[in-house]
Amino acid sequence: GPVAETFRVIQGAVTEEYVRSTQGVFQFELSGDGGGTWYIDLKTKGGSAGFGKPPVTADVVMSMSSADFVKMFTEKLKPCMAFMPGKSSIKCDMMLTLGLEKML
Repeated sequence: GPVAETFRVIQGAVTEEYVRSTQGVFQFELSGDGGGTWYIDLKTKGGSAGFGKPPVTADVVMSMSSADFVKMFTEKLKPCMAFMPGKSSIKCDMMLTLGLEKML
């Protein structure tokens, strides 16, 4: 589905350089089609992304619908601007989000 496809793209975009410069772990709690817990690990050597809980504790946890997640990544929206009140809850460390934005 679109969520898995988006994570495949992210996994392909993860480089040592991003991992070194970002040093953050993002967890996504997605609702709706293809939802569940997904993660992007930009802290552990090599980095990784995929379904399930991250291998280490997440620095940022974002909750949103899977449709919004896919939209956020495909349209390269600024991550913290994608969270409109009422649509999702977010615990957002701005520096980490800026690091994630750079990756996009």
